[in-house]
Amino acid sequence: MSSFPARPAALSALLLAGTVTLSSCAAFSDAGAAGDGSSDGTVTVAAAFYPLEYVASRVAGDRAVVEGLTSPGQEAHDAELSIQQTATLAEADLTVFLDGFQPTVDAAVEEGTGGAVLEVGETVGLRQLGEAHSEDDGHDHAAGDLDPHFWLDPMKMADLADAVAEELSAVDAEGAEEYAANAADLRAELEQLDADYASGLASCERDLVVVNHDAFGYLTKYGLELEAIAGLSPDSEPTAADVARLQDLIEDEGVTTVFSETLVSPETAETLARDAGVEADVLDPIEGLTDTTADEDYLSLMRANLEALRAANGC
Repeated sequence: MSSFPARPAALSALLLAGTVTLSSCAAFSDAGAAGDGSSDGTVTVAAAFYPLEYVASRVAGDRAVVEGLTSPGQEAHDAELSIQQTATLAEADLTVFLDGFQPTVDAAVEEGTGGAVLEVGETVGLRQLGEAHSEDDGHDHAAGDLDPHFWLDPMKMADLADAVAEELSAVDAEGAEEYAANAADLRAELEQLDADYASGLASCERDLVVVNHDAFGYLTKYGLELEAIAGLSPDSEPTAADVARLQDLIEDEGVTTVFSETLVSPETAETLARDAGVEADVLDPIEGLTDTTADEDYLSLMRANLEALRAANGC
């Protein structure tokens, strides 16, 4: 696991939660400690951010309680844990997280959790950032950098569902059949989504998509070419050279749309679109829900993204 320095707010939360964790652990029964759920018989799962929470909730069904560690409307990369969220993680029967994506969550996991831990990156297999870019793309990617945004590939989400079902079955053996069935149902829906993306983007007038930051590289499996205004961090600022290069690309490739994204300011993307004389629209990286998307879920947001891509690229 990567080691990250704890931010002051996160460190305070960890220290303050220590007392909560100790008293809560003392309340666990021997059965709970043996992997049969918490002392009241309820299996609990701590999920680091929305895509992981979505999968865990679908697989858990009614047999387990899933708690998210990133609040709605919070930018997942920069999430800070509250005292209650730190206590939730410390007491969970299963923690699902992505190493290197959220430093404060990583630090809390390093401190210790109440049960099993599923590190998602090793489970699904992350792609190299370089796979989404050419050598002269204008971005400086260190060799070996991995793209954490695996959930934009529905089949990797299906693999995660199988892994969550396996881990929950180890915690709650009586629910193994239900967990496996739930994971199979979700896999079927994700396979259909994957097929819809493949067919929906198969015959497009353009394949170049200009996005706000490097969150959509997994969509290259469908024949798209992604160009990011910023780098891997959504808060990165492009240089003047970056902007000039993208303006040339937009003109040369006939790009009709520059995409901003939810949870971060659209200003940079909208400025580029306006200066280039093209439309601005939104793609959701689905790192978390917002007030606007509170009634949506992973599947509906992925389908909305597909329709936006089809409209922009003449599919």
